[in-house]
Amino acid sequence: MPSLKQISRRIVGVKNTAQITRAMKMVAAARLRRAQENMENARPYAWKLRDVIASLAARTSAEKYPLLEVRDPQRIGIVTVTSDRGLCGSFNLNICRKTQQVLSEFPESDVQLFTLGKKGYDFLRKREVKIYHNYPGVFQELEFSQAAAIGGEIVSHYHFGDFDRIYLVYNEFKNVAQQNIISEQLLPIIPHSEMTASLQNVDYIYEPDEKGVLDKMLPMHINIQIWRVMLESYAAEQAARMTAMENATNNAKEMVDDLTLLFNKARQSAITKELLEIVSGAECLK
Repeated sequence: MPSLKQISRRIVGVKNTAQITRAMKMVAAARLRRAQENMENARPYAWKLRDVIASLAARTSAEKYPLLEVRDPQRIGIVTVTSDRGLCGSFNLNICRKTQQVLSEFPESDVQLFTLGKKGYDFLRKREVKIYHNYPGVFQELEFSQAAAIGGEIVSHYHFGDFDRIYLVYNEFKNVAQQNIISEQLLPIIPHSEMTASLQNVDYIYEPDEKGVLDKMLPMHINIQIWRVMLESYAAEQAARMTAMENATNNAKEMVDDLTLLFNKARQSAITKELLEIVSGAECLK
């Protein structure tokens, strides 16, 4: 059994750790409120824009626009969105495993990754996955200009034929206790079949013209979707960190209780031993 001094030191250390995890939970909760507000403000616009683009793509010729053109998937890009920091449970590990699963679906294609976040880059690089471009630190100062820059690069690579298909893998925020891992196709933009059927008898009047509108809206759509994904991932990261820190705090409290019980048992054993020694000494003097 450890000595009383060793147990006492462990109790102090675990209590200090519990204070740190409790503080980190409070910080994550404060960041989550802001992140969730930003995400909920961006969602309606992003989803409506996606529906508009899908309806426009359903009624126009894909050959006119590179972002709508469906090509044989010889080269595939996967945009993997993780965090720059850890201490958020299995948040990053689940994304990396989902990315590996998507990779396994294209054994005959040249698959390369765009990694947003340091954790995903470190994990996948060690497993010798091809990293085309890494974007570290994008969540330190989360701004739309960063999403627009990333979206512009992805659109440029797709436009010039560097990639035939682009996928997104990210955590979608559902609630504080749950996040959904999403894998969806970003490029080419393909309208949903049910939307195509429902809009067959509907048409738009374009101003100035169809090509001018789509040439402007298609790249903007990519930028908005990447911005939404970044906001979703950041909110999900804060929720996962808050949950992980709450669990760590509760585990620390349980450990303190167990160590306190062990400390009391050890002290009782020491007191009993001293009493036995005193009684034995008294008996010897008699």
